[in-house]
Amino acid sequence: MALLEVKQATAESPEEIDPQDQLLQNLKDYTAMAFALIWQRQAIFLSATLLTAFYFDPMNAFLFYVLILFFEVQDIVLARKVAELKVHQRSAINLSLFWILVNTVLSSLAICIYAITVAFSQETGGHFTPLFFLFAAALFAAMNNHQLVWALAIRLALYGISFVIIVVRDLWVERPPLTSDLWLQFFTVIFVMYFLIDCSVVFLKLYRKNLAHLETLRKEHERTKAAYQVKSQFVSTVSHELRTPLTSIKVSLDLLNTGALGPIPDSMKQVLETAGKNSDRLRSLIDDVLDLQKLEAGEMSYQMEMLNVQGLLLDAIEGNTGFANGHEVTLVPEMDEKPWLFVEADEMRLMQVLSNVISNAVKFSHKGDSVAIGCKKMEDRVSIFVRDTGAGIPEGSEDKVFGRFSQLDSSDRRQVGGTGLGMNISREMVEHFKGALYYESVKGEGTIFFVDLPLAKTEGADAQAAE
Repeated sequence: MALLEVKQATAESPEEIDPQDQLLQNLKDYTAMAFALIWQRQAIFLSATLLTAFYFDPMNAFLFYVLILFFEVQDIVLARKVAELKVHQRSAINLSLFWILVNTVLSSLAICIYAITVAFSQETGGHFTPLFFLFAAALFAAMNNHQLVWALAIRLALYGISFVIIVVRDLWVERPPLTSDLWLQFFTVIFVMYFLIDCSVVFLKLYRKNLAHLETLRKEHERTKAAYQVKSQFVSTVSHELRTPLTSIKVSLDLLNTGALGPIPDSMKQVLETAGKNSDRLRSLIDDVLDLQKLEAGEMSYQMEMLNVQGLLLDAIEGNTGFANGHEVTLVPEMDEKPWLFVEADEMRLMQVLSNVISNAVKFSHKGDSVAIGCKKMEDRVSIFVRDTGAGIPEGSEDKVFGRFSQLDSSDRRQVGGTGLGMNISREMVEHFKGALYYESVKGEGTIFFVDLPLAKTEGADAQAAE
């Protein structure tokens, strides 16, 4: 069933891109590039204006710059409107495209007319400056306007026509022989136009290739999300379905092991004890998987409240004493009764974290050892510590300690059961409380785990703790 849902969710991803979606993407990319390069364009226009104003007509240069600034302002206004467009606003998208093309035509015409005006004020054949301006404008368009094909085509067409007008006028006026420099200039312009068109095609192909890659990644992301959701539902359902019969099995085994249903034959005691321990491990695994599922889905609920740290640690010690006694390990409190230290957290979840850390310390301690549990104030934080004198943790093992379904590789650690999820879940819970879970260890001497939490500032804390 789950596999079928994955296939259905995967098949729902459309293979064809909506043309309107593609148009909006092109518009957004085009206007974003125009907005990003605004100062580069202003530097180019100002340089061209100052140069031509000094060597040609200052009045025409000033009028050209004022006109270009007007069109630049229009570009900024249009870019901001496009950035706010949504896919369903089809009429607004088409209207934005229309005005962008209109502004493109007008700004390109202003550049072309000014270049032609400068060229016509010169003698025939000496048009390096206006031709270079047109070349620079066309190359800039080829490199940065390929997101919108119509805008690119308009600019290249108008710049190309201006190229031809300038050089053909010289040929028409002079009517030189084919060996003249004017014909060389004409053929050079044709070559430059071909070069610009070729550059435009290359940049356009690269842009479309990148869009195709992004669309492929988007589809794969959607498929992955669909598969992840199905996996999450499957794990959650199976875990809940397993928990009910497991609870019945666990209760039955406990009744048998306690002798409530009658004396147990000696030949069955070992088997029933093993079954009871394994049912505990299985229940722990299911609980950890459910907690992990809730954390991944962002569905873990927390009831934040003010907690007295010393009282919480005493409760944690009391709750884990039976487990420690079973391993012949003693839990020793190391804390001052006052001043009272308070943190803001979920009591049940923080107790779960402490139980994970304490049980790990007990399991990894030797028989007859003791595990110290306490807390101390560190400026504006409370540092809870659990210290054991076991084998210690090798250097560079933090990923294994806090990883999912991972265990340390040393042989004595492999003898200890566990899901490999407890410390990972604990760290995520502590981080939700704006704290940190970490450890310090010396191989062969033991390990100290720290749970650092922000110190809560409360009024009447002593009275609350006493109550």
